[in-house]
Amino acid sequence: MQKSRPILLLVGAVIIALITSITAYKWLKKEASVKEASLQTRPVAVAVVDLPWGTALGKEMIKTTLFLKGSLPQGECFADAASLEGKVLVMPVRANEPILRSRLAPDSIKAGGVAAVVNPNKRAMAVKVDKVIGVSGFVHPGNRVDVLVSLQKAEKDNTPITKIVLQNIPVLATGTEIEQKGRNEKPIQVDVITLELTPEEAEKLALATTEGKIQLALRNYNSSEEVATRGETISSLLSGQAVRTAPAVKKTKTSKPVVVAIQDPTIDIEVFNGSDKSVKKFRAQER
Repeated sequence: MQKSRPILLLVGAVIIALITSITAYKWLKKEASVKEASLQTRPVAVAVVDLPWGTALGKEMIKTTLFLKGSLPQGECFADAASLEGKVLVMPVRANEPILRSRLAPDSIKAGGVAAVVNPNKRAMAVKVDKVIGVSGFVHPGNRVDVLVSLQKAEKDNTPITKIVLQNIPVLATGTEIEQKGRNEKPIQVDVITLELTPEEAEKLALATTEGKIQLALRNYNSSEEVATRGETISSLLSGQAVRTAPAVKKTKTSKPVVVAIQDPTIDIEVFNGSDKSVKKFRAQER
């Protein structure tokens, strides 16, 4: 028994080593296959230069490059650059960025420009602006604005009023530009701004520009809530101003004058005529 004990220990060690080796081999083989799969590449069509939305793709704007399968963005990509020729972008694409199906207009749209990027349920409407209306040139494509109108009320008094009539309206283009060049705040003087509106909003804007004077208010990128306002008139504008008036004088009750009757004083004078004596009365004012 004692002689066979070392043999049994040796056999056990061999079995354990064999099991460990098989397990390690399977794990290494699996890791190698995963690594090989992650290193596999596929051709993807990308943009040659930065392309703004509304661009009709041409042959010179697209190229094919190899991408690792594990690094591809979510969405349908294109392996053949030629298949993208003539399609229109509805979202901007940066240089060397894959062109996804979600960034393309429907295949039926072949012409580029604002008409290709406007929402099918909305309308693109241009507004003539100046330096003041256009927020000193700081309104760029991709911004959102509120539209205010100042006009006379349709009443007998013709009271002037200013009211926000449209809120959170997307800006499609400024002048002929449909893409903001960077995120800088450099002003660009333009005389036309194109907004994306529903048909009802387009009617409001048309009436506002015809009957009154409009002005744009630029929104923050993160601001999207709508605010209900009553409008501002001259009376409501001045209602918050305090008016100084002279202090009121407190009236005190006065008693009615008392009339006192004053009797004229009289003087008694004794008059002697011989042995006769008489008394005569004289008024003081008669002295």
